Amino acid sequence: MASSTVPSSTPDRPPRPNLVFRQLRGARSPAEFAATVRRAAREIGERVACDARYVHRVEAGEIRCPNYAYERVFLHMFPGRTLTDLGFAPRSSVRGRRTRAAGDVPSARTEGPANATGENSGAYEPYETQDRYDTYDTYNPYDTYDPHDHEESDVLRRAFMTSGGATVAAASLSPYGFASDASAAQRAVRRAGASDAGALEEAVRRIRLLDDRHGADGLYRRAAAPLRAAYALLDAGVTRQRTADRLYAGAGELAISVGWLAHDSGRFDDARSHYAEALATSRMTGDPALEAHAFCNTAFLARDAGRPREAVRAAQAAQRAARALGSPRLMSLLALREAGGWAGLADRTGCEQALVRAGAYFERGPSEADPEWMSFYGKAELEGLEAQCWSTLGDWPRAARHARRAAELQDPHFTRNIALYTAELADDLARGGRPDEAAAAGMRALDLLAEVQSSRVRTMLAGTSRVLLPHRRASEVSAFLDRHASLPRAV
Repeated sequence: MASSTVPSSTPDRPPRPNLVFRQLRGARSPAEFAATVRRAAREIGERVACDARYVHRVEAGEIRCPNYAYERVFLHMFPGRTLTDLGFAPRSSVRGRRTRAAGDVPSARTEGPANATGENSGAYEPYETQDRYDTYDTYNPYDTYDPHDHEESDVLRRAFMTSGGATVAAASLSPYGFASDASAAQRAVRRAGASDAGALEEAVRRIRLLDDRHGADGLYRRAAAPLRAAYALLDAGVTRQRTADRLYAGAGELAISVGWLAHDSGRFDDARSHYAEALATSRMTGDPALEAHAFCNTAFLARDAGRPREAVRAAQAAQRAARALGSPRLMSLLALREAGGWAGLADRTGCEQALVRAGAYFERGPSEADPEWMSFYGKAELEGLEAQCWSTLGDWPRAARHARRAAELQDPHFTRNIALYTAELADDLARGGRPDEAAAAGMRALDLLAEVQSSRVRTMLAGTSRVLLPHRRASEVSAFLDRHASLPRAV
C-alpha cells in the first residue's frame, strides 16, 4: 500500500530555524503566542489546534510550510505579508505541492476539521487541547512586556542566574529571547546538567512563593522568562537520564505554575495551554506525579470556566494517576476538586460523597510522599474549598462557616489565600442576608489588597458589592461600597 505522504524533495537537509517567525513572537512565551494564534483563528472562523509544541516546531524549522488553515490565520495576523515574508519556504518546494497563482487568497475552509489540522498530507497535530471550548478571555496578547523592575522579575531572574544554568537562562531572559542572527541561532547550546535542573526547580519554588504572598496579577508575564529558559534547557539535551528526568519534571511543574498564574488572573485560554503542555510532558515521560498535578489544575480551571462535568472527569483522572503515589493529602485535594465539579452540576449527593472522601484522606495526615507543590494544602485550604462547594450549591450559612474557619486557620505567610477566604466569607454573608457582617469582612479583604494582586479576589469583591447595593443606607455597608468604588482599576 502506497504511503499517504510524499517524501520531501530534500530529505537529508537539516531543518533551518525560522528566525523571522521567532522575532514575530517577541517576548511572548510559546504558549502565549499559541493562544494568540487560536484567537486570531476564531476571528476568521477557523479552528486550529495550535499549542506551544506547534510554535516550537515552526521556529525550529520542522514545519517548513503550514497547511492552508494556518496560512489563512497567519496572513490574518500579519496583514500585507506573504508566507515567505513570515520565514516559511515556498509551498512549491515542500512535498511537491503546486503553487497558487500570485495574489491568490486562500479560500474558506471546506474540508472537515479532521482534514484541516494536519501539517501536511498524512500528518496530524498531537495535543489538541484548546479548540473544543471557547472561554472568555480579557487578556490582550499584544500587550508588550513591562520593562519596569519589580520584585517578581528580579527574583525570577536570580533563580536562573545563581547556578550553572545561567548561560542558557541569560539567552532566554534577553528582551526578546531570540538570537540576533542566523549563525547565533544555529550554534549548539552546551548540554544541560544537574546544575541546570537545580536552577529550574528553584525557579518553580520562587514563583510559588511570590504567588503565595502577592497573587498572580503582575507576575504572569514575568514568569514567561523562566519558562522560555526551561524550553531551551530541554532542547539542549542531557547526558544522564536522571538529569533528563529532573529537567522534564521541572519543565512540567513550571508550565503548571505559569498556567496557574494565568488561571488566577483570568487568562483561561493561556492557562489551559500551559496545563496541556504539562500533561503532554507527563505522558511522554511516564511521570504519574506530574500527570496528577496537571489534571488537578485542569479540573480547577474547568470548574472556574463553567465546565463542571469536565472538572469531575479531570479530577477523577487525577485520582487514578495519583493512587500509586502513596499521598493521602494529594488524594484529599483531588477529591475536593471532584466535589467542586459535582457542586457545579448541582449534584449535592455527589458533592457530599466527594467531600467525605476528602476529609477521610486528610485525616490520615501528611506523609513523605506528599508533593512539594502541595505546601499550600492544609486544614485552611480544605475548609476554603468546602466553602466554595456549599456556596456553589447555594447553602450560604454553611459556606460562611467554612470560609470563616479557613481565614482563621490560614498561615499568615499565605497572604493571597487569606484575602481569598475573607472575600469568600464576605460574599457568603452578603448572599445569606447578613449585610453588616459582610461589609466588615469585605473591608478586611480590601485591607489585604494592599499586599495582594489577584483578579480573583477583586472579582469576588465586585460581586459582593453588587449584592450589598440594596443595603447601602447602612453605615458599614456604605463605607465598604465607597472604599470598593475607590479602588484603582486593574491593568
